[in-house]
Amino acid sequence: MTPKSASHGMVSGMATTKLTITIDNAQLKEIQSLIASGRAANVSAFVRHAVAVALSDAAGWQEMLTQALDKTGGPLSKKERAWADEILLARTSRKKKAA
Repeated sequence: MTPKSASHGMVSGMATTKLTITIDNAQLKEIQSLIASGRAANVSAFVRHAVAVALSDAAGWQEMLTQALDKTGGPLSKKERAWADEILLARTSRKKKAA
């Protein structure tokens, strides 16, 4: 990854880092269709937006979890965390098998 200063990056006013990512060919085609239709400026802009949305979503889920835990007695016990991990792992495994 190569950091760029705000004056040399493609996004004015913010420091950027150039990196390489790997995505599905089908996802890239969808992004390119959005660009062609004018709904996205370019691949970098689309990815920056997607990352911002994902980070906001993650922060929102963390806040909701914190509030829920505060209302129900505080942080998860080791037993509760193990149960949650087991449920989430099983759900993730089912999604991967379905795909």
